[in-house]
Amino acid sequence: MNNRENDDILIGKIKYTNVWPVFHHFKTIDLPQPASLVTEVPSLLNRKMLKGELDLSPVSSFAFGYGSDRFILLPDLSVSSDGPVNSILLFSRKPPEEIKNGVIALTNTSATSVNLLKIIMEKAYGGQPTYWDSEPVLDTMMDQSDAALLIGDHAIQASWRDHGYIVTDLGEVWKQWTGYGMTFAVWAVQQSFAESHPRFLSKVSEAFEESKRRSLADLNPLVDKACREIGGTTDYWHHYFNNLCYDFSEQRQSGLALYFSYAYEMGLLPNKVDMNIWSDNTLTRVKE
Repeated sequence: MNNRENDDILIGKIKYTNVWPVFHHFKTIDLPQPASLVTEVPSLLNRKMLKGELDLSPVSSFAFGYGSDRFILLPDLSVSSDGPVNSILLFSRKPPEEIKNGVIALTNTSATSVNLLKIIMEKAYGGQPTYWDSEPVLDTMMDQSDAALLIGDHAIQASWRDHGYIVTDLGEVWKQWTGYGMTFAVWAVQQSFAESHPRFLSKVSEAFEESKRRSLADLNPLVDKACREIGGTTDYWHHYFNNLCYDFSEQRQSGLALYFSYAYEMGLLPNKVDMNIWSDNTLTRVKE
């Protein structure tokens, strides 16, 4: 990936609070080669990874599925929930099963959540809604829709408002329906980069793990930052971060494999997905 003016290794960073524990104590200066962070919403990071414009990045799970033939995964890193996720929310005037053939506005900031909603509406509720893409502004989305999907900090802030809508947590629906937690983001690496930079990848993996460990051991700095930058209470943010899962256990892998299977079956993904996990310059394939 050297088709750039700057030879720094480029590492993506999602512009949402849900990845803060993995990045809070992560410093590129500690890595063995010069590296820069590129901070964007998931959809832009997904696009950059698929175009080969980033060396490694957290990406929406769906984007990994789309590029799985050229990506590998860093081990034990994800943004997952084992039930409610609190930031992947469908706002509607009626319960979602009653609008299964209605009009739904979709956020334009993430593919995983959009396709999770499509899977749930078709497979769990037996519906065929009409979808349209929108900027993540709840009032605008609901002007011409029966429901609106918001994710990340937009969803969190909208959930605090007294808008009168029913709020459905897609992580909770997925858990109740399938019995699995849902993995919304994974850490992907360009396979060509992994093959040529094994030492760097070992160090970056260790650095992310250390940041995650330190952050989860003391959430107060993240909670304080979230209150300052986004609003809300310390109780809300402690619950939010404690409720998310940042590992990529076999159970999470199985849940994600089921998501990919549904996405392929529905024609949302053009290919079946192999999940190859990096480990000290070797690859481990997730069992089907």
